[in-house]
Parts: sequence; structure tokens; C-alpha cells
Amino acid sequence: MKFLRTPHFERNYAKAPQQVQGAFDKQSSLLLQNFQHPSLRAKKYDASRGIWQARVNKDWRFYVLIQDDAYLIVNIIPHPK
Repeated sequence: MKFLRTPHFERNYAKAPQQVQGAFDKQSSLLLQNFQHPSLRAKKYDASRGIWQARVNKDWRFYVLIQDDAYLIVNIIPHPK
């Protein structure tokens, strides 16, 4: 699998604090190794569009669309509480 990133994700990633960026980088490497890694807590977010939500840390989430042999990272945002 490989990563693809949307421009929307890239903008939000650049705006995120450096601590969040580092946590995302760690979690994304776990995603490549094992989509079901417990720290990701990956779950189906929007079944109709095939979007998954995964955990960056306690306060941030990222959203992934699985396409053939790639993970398309569509967004990263603070967790809506």
C-alpha cells in the first residue's frame, strides 16, 4: 500500500501543531503496517463513500479512503467533541 494525500489534507496538516504532525506521521506508519493496529482505532466513518476514521491522538482524527493499492488521506481535524 502507498499513501496519497488530498490538497485539503495537506492544508489542514500544515495548520496542525507540530506535535500533531509528528503523531500523524507515527500513526500513518502504523497504518501501512497494520490497518487494524489498536492505537489507530480505525472505524468506518461514512459507509456510503467508503471513508474510514482513525486516531492521531486523543484530540485529533484523520480520514482515509481506501482505493485499490493506496490509502487516500482526505482530512485531519481536531476530534469533534
